[in-house]
Amino acid sequence: MPLGPAVREGDVAELRAVDRRAALPPGTTSAYFRTRAALLTALVTRLVQLDQAELGSAAEELPPLRTAEELVEGMARLARRRLTGEGRRRSLARHACAVESVRDPELREILTPRENAGRAAVRQFLATHGAPDVENRTHTLLTCLDGLVFDRLVSGGDVPREALEGLAAAALR
Repeated sequence: MPLGPAVREGDVAELRAVDRRAALPPGTTSAYFRTRAALLTALVTRLVQLDQAELGSAAEELPPLRTAEELVEGMARLARRRLTGEGRRRSLARHACAVESVRDPELREILTPRENAGRAAVRQFLATHGAPDVENRTHTLLTCLDGLVFDRLVSGGDVPREALEGLAAAALR
């Protein structure tokens, strides 16, 4: 099959490697995703969909946040989900894709944090407790939580409760 102008030889080799790694018949990946970029875009889109669903269900499991302790417990639950089982695999994939997004604006746009029930719950909690600049505090708190999860993906173990308590306290100052 001749390669079209948008398909590079390197893409073909990488897509074949995906087939081998996934134990798929040769050509399966390229039948759905003609280029590496198309495959990465689909992967990142799916990761974001799964993350949004997870954050929505996590927010539904918890009552509205009333105390800093409840906020800390919610963050601890999310961290555990992101550090174990399928959540761990997805977190590792998300961080690898984040590195790829440095060179790919389309991926970066897909990975931009989205509104979801979890983010709304944190924003509402901070607003109710009189935190200044609620939007920035929410973003900073969740970005720091993501950083703590990343640290534990790399170094192992759980996110220390004291770190989560410190994040909650800082967000409320």
